[in-house]
Order: sequence, then C-alpha cells, then structure tokens
Amino acid sequence: MKIYKNLSQILTLESAHAKDGRNLIPDDLSLIENASVVFDENEILWVGETIDLPMKYLMSENIFDLNDHCLTPELVDCHTHLVFGGDRSKEYSMRLNGADYQEIASSGGGIIATMNATKKSNFNTLYNQAVKRIERIHSYGIGTIEIKSGYGLNFEEERELSLIIDKLKKHFVSKVQIKNTYMAAHAVPESFKNSADYIENMVIPLMKELSALEIIDAVDIFHEEGYFNESDVKLLFTEAQKLHLPVKTHSDEFKDNGGAALACSFNALSCDHLLMTGESGIKALSESQTVATLLPGTGFFLGKKQANARKLLDAGVKVAIGSDYNPGSCHFDNLLLIAQISAPTLNMNQAELWSSITLNSSHALGILDQGAIIKGMKPRFSLFKCKSIDQITYKWGVNLSEELI
Repeated sequence: MKIYKNLSQILTLESAHAKDGRNLIPDDLSLIENASVVFDENEILWVGETIDLPMKYLMSENIFDLNDHCLTPELVDCHTHLVFGGDRSKEYSMRLNGADYQEIASSGGGIIATMNATKKSNFNTLYNQAVKRIERIHSYGIGTIEIKSGYGLNFEEERELSLIIDKLKKHFVSKVQIKNTYMAAHAVPESFKNSADYIENMVIPLMKELSALEIIDAVDIFHEEGYFNESDVKLLFTEAQKLHLPVKTHSDEFKDNGGAALACSFNALSCDHLLMTGESGIKALSESQTVATLLPGTGFFLGKKQANARKLLDAGVKVAIGSDYNPGSCHFDNLLLIAQISAPTLNMNQAELWSSITLNSSHALGILDQGAIIKGMKPRFSLFKCKSIDQITYKWGVNLSEELI
C-alpha cells in the first residue's frame, strides 16, 4: 500500500466518470484541493482531502509527501503507429513547398516509402527504435499507449510487426501499458487484385494466427474510398467477432462514407478521425458506447481542417483525443501538447479536454477500470510538478511530468 499525501490538487474526474464522459461541464473535473490518495497494486482504496485521511493509514511506511504536485488519471494515447522504419522529413518539406500528394508519391514518398523502409529494417532495429520512442512518450506523463501495425502489408512483415509490439508490451509491462492493435488493413498492396482479395487472403488468415497466439488486443481498418469499403469492413469485423476480438476503424476522414455509423453497428471500441462525419454518424455515436477519437495533430501537421468536435460533444458523443503519431501525417508524439493546443481550436472546456486524454481515451481501448481517481478504480496516475491543473493546460510545451514514486 502507498499513500500520496498533501497534493496541491487531485483531478478525480468522478463526475465525468458518472456521466460516462459525455455532456461535460467544467465542474465535472471534480478537483480535490490539498488532497491525498491511498492505493495498493490493484485499486484505489481512498481519496479525499488530506485533513480527512483516516487514521488507520497514517501508520503506513509508504507515505510520500507530494506538496506542490498535482495528480491526474493516467494520460492515455489511444492512437499511434509508432513502429516504423525510415524518415519522411524530405516529404514534409516538399509539402510545405507546395507539392501535392501525387508529386510526393511520384518521388517515392507516402506510405509506400514507410513500407519499404520498414521492410529494410530488421526486427531488432525496429524494436530498439520503438523502445526509445516509448521512453520519450512516457516522459510526457503518458502511461498507456496503443500501437497499431500496418506498415508491412504482407503476411511475414505484418506478423513481425505484431510480434514486435507484443515484445514491447512485455518489456514495458511494469512501466507503460501497451495495447497491440492489428491493422494489416491499412492499405492494399499492388500484389493483390483488390481490397476484398487482400482481406480474404492475407488480413483474415494472419488475424486468425495472431489471435491463436493471444497477442493482439483489437483489430483496425482504414475505411475510406480507395482503401477499404463497407463490404471489407463487414467481412473483417464479422471474422474478428468470431475470434472475440474488439474492433476499431479509421472513419470518415476524407468524406462521409457512413463509417461512423457502420463502426457503431459493430459496437466498435472507437472510430477515429471523423473529419467529415455527418448527422447520421453523429447520432449513431451519441447512442452507442463507441468513442469518437479525434486526431487534431494530423490536421495541424498537414495544414488541413479539424473535426467538428463541438458538434460531437454537444450531441452527447464520448470524445477522445489521440496523437496519431506516425512518420507521414503526424510525426509528433506529445499527446498532452496536442491536446493543449487543440482545446481552444476545438472549443473544448477543461473537463472535456482532460477526459479526452484520460477517461474517454481509456474507453477507446476497451479499458473501463481506469481514467478516474475514485475508490475501486485501477491506480493508474500521472504526476505533475505544479500547484494546479490550470498550469498544465496553460504551459504549452513545458514538461511538468514527474516519474511516479
């Protein structure tokens, strides 16, 4: 058992949790001033003002005085593609200088460039690079990270990527919680006749093999025109459900193709991007447990529009924010900074902002027992050296995170 005592503030999100992360007002932060929390390895045992700390806990040998610190639910990055080879900095400069997607692709850029660089990198190189990336991400206070495969796009390469993510999960088990998402349905390789051929003859067979190894936590697909269509999604998700694997989608990024509503019909953990989601998709999300994961870093990185967060929030949709850290469309790994910058752009209040990177982002990964600091929840926290939550939101790019004791 441990006791964190004399914290300046604890962000509990107790009210946000009671409201299932929806229709939040600023008071739903449920802040406690001059606070303490008692917990063991499995759950939070008590939380409240330090003055009310029960006497039975004061005899503990593991009391840590954390004056001038704030405690929040653990930050969760629920959307990354952080296992990849290569560098696409030249491509980014080309984009800034006016090149369009076709020019970049013609010069050897785009996802094909990452696929080729990833294939040229061996298992240990990809693994060691990812370890360094995760260490850096964790230094921002992020304690749970989802990692997607998807840069191999053939049987052996995709299998290797999933095995790398599994090894990362085991390596960081006591420090960072990692979720392994299978996303071989990221693009259609030229060696296959069409998307259906690829789903049937590569994606599903490998999914079955990896499921038998019990190393993947969810299945994702890029549901977009020119990539995978509604039939592909239905085929893949039907097979995934037979294996009892949760599903997720990249939806409605370029146009509204009904992706959000389709994801909800399969009880998807989340559907992500949602720049073009229309009224029917928003309604479906508001009536489901599927989390709408917004990826504003991608819009900033590419200089494109953002999803209509306010419309989703006002409709009662459960909204999360992910980094979308990847080599091409968002080569940026600091979820907290993305959220800080995004809040005024997306018109989010403090409770909506903090829930989007803690409570709701946990739900986007199917984790329902963390994301709030209340009795009975998992003791997964982020610690910051400051006197108020306001300072964290306010100090863009200043890393106030400290390692948990």
